[in-house]
Amino acid sequence: MAELISWIATAATITAAVMTASNLGSRITGYGFAVFTVGSIAWLFVGLTSGQQALVWTNAVLTGLNLFGVWRWLGRQAKIEEGASSAAEASGHSPGESLFPISLLSRAAIVDTHGNVLGRCIDAMAGCSSGALRYVVASDGGVAGVGETLRRLEWRRARFEGERLIVTLDERSFAALHPIERDQWPAR
Repeated sequence: MAELISWIATAATITAAVMTASNLGSRITGYGFAVFTVGSIAWLFVGLTSGQQALVWTNAVLTGLNLFGVWRWLGRQAKIEEGASSAAEASGHSPGESLFPISLLSRAAIVDTHGNVLGRCIDAMAGCSSGALRYVVASDGGVAGVGETLRRLEWRRARFEGERLIVTLDERSFAALHPIERDQWPAR
């Protein structure tokens, strides 16, 4: 039984690490912490049944930290994102310019006007005094950030719709945007 529990703990810990390291949004991160909780409780059981006090204490503390992670990402952060989404939706039915949560600029899909995914937003640069967005840093290609190409996408070529950044570029024009270095973004 203890060996089966140790394999469950191993699988849960590895799965949770992939979920949280992937940075796929607050819900996936929160569920990752829930899976981490299952793993730390299983390791706690293994430590108790095998007399390994260091394993018991480590996983008792980790269980508490994992429960905090569940609250942080599935409780608190989910409510914050719901508030941002409801404000964005309500702004679409109100006079004036529609709003979108700036946090989307770190994860939104970039699509052309036909809905084809061209890349993903990873960040943006804005004026310090005006607050106006100047450009978005777009990522395309690669897997989990390895082998990706970063590109500067001028804000005037984009607009938000839902949770996607719609651009007035086709795939060829997007790929022709000048690549930027990870640590050397344009000042203007």
